Amino acid sequence: MFYLSRRPPIDGYPVPASPIDREIIINKSRFITWLRPVSQREEAMAFVDEARQRYPDASHHCYAYLLGNPASAQAAMNDDGEPSGTAGKPIFNVIQHKGMSDVLVVVIRYFGGVKLGAGGLVRAYAAAAESVLSAVERVEHTPQTSLRLDVPFALEQRVRLWAEQHAAQIGEVSYGQHVSMEVLCQTADCDDLLELCAAEQITVVRPGS
Repeated sequence: MFYLSRRPPIDGYPVPASPIDREIIINKSRFITWLRPVSQREEAMAFVDEARQRYPDASHHCYAYLLGNPASAQAAMNDDGEPSGTAGKPIFNVIQHKGMSDVLVVVIRYFGGVKLGAGGLVRAYAAAAESVLSAVERVEHTPQTSLRLDVPFALEQRVRLWAEQHAAQIGEVSYGQHVSMEVLCQTADCDDLLELCAAEQITVVRPGS
């Protein structure tokens, strides 16, 4: 038995390779900027909470993030008390301009006593975001597909060898009448794995997504 229903492959996109921090001073206000690689909202918000805990006396903790393929990404931004549109949006605009995703930028501001005005705030938060986004190393995100296979015992090593040859990961494995294996592979290699399953009569019990 063999079946599959999945979305077509999604092209890769650039993501940050590692966290990076920067600090700039603009008209006596101190802007501490964190860039963090993130893949889901909960992870992003955990970093925002960490920034608030580490700098509890800061005037503002503003942020923006972009998650997933840029063509259909999940995004959010927050001004954290700054005038509407003067903090989160300029941070987000810089993220978009860089063409990067799976990224969170948090800007922690200590007010220095000099009011910047709306235009000044937009420029300051954009500059803070630029300071990390222009410095961070970029890598290509590789779309992956997860398949659960029902594999005869005699073919378990065949599947493991395929995974090793294609830099795929073997996830949860359980043993019953057959070997139930979770295989996480690059989406570009998925058709090759499906051809192996068809040739060896390995059952795909859960399609990938």
